[in-house]
Amino acid sequence: MIAYVGLGSNLGDREAALRRALELLDATPGLRVVAASSFRDTAPVGDENQPRFLNAVCAVETELAPRELLARLLEIELALGRVRDATRRFGPRTADLDLLLHGDETADEPDLVVPHPRLVERRFALEPLFEIAPELALPDGRRVADVLAELSWAACRTSTSSTSTRPSSSFA
Repeated sequence: MIAYVGLGSNLGDREAALRRALELLDATPGLRVVAASSFRDTAPVGDENQPRFLNAVCAVETELAPRELLARLLEIELALGRVRDATRRFGPRTADLDLLLHGDETADEPDLVVPHPRLVERRFALEPLFEIAPELALPDGRRVADVLAELSWAACRTSTSSTSTRPSSSFA
């Protein structure tokens, strides 16, 4: 089963946090990172009074069920120093890992929604998803390319940092 995970960070060394998240995902039993997008420097969404984000998407081959994969994503966020602030839902964070898609599966439970409920609204997730899976269709049959074409271009630009923005070759 191929699942897609969104990665983001806007506190500390954002690039190091995303690289470490990819390493921790790849070290998870029953899960292997098979592709990772380039990193994108993006404006915050929702709560705009915070630093810019670095975002990416990775594809993972997994035996884990959606709930198990979500639990692992939350463990990795904690390992990377994520502190959830109940008063600031979309606030700054060292690491944010979202389960975007889990094959063609869908779920609509209080603490698990697949596909991610705001995926089709977020260029910062759709662009890197399209980069690594240009022919991908969502469970509702819409192609990622078509959904992406419908969105505004305002929020996202490719990172221009002086360091490499490509994940290591072990994830390509």
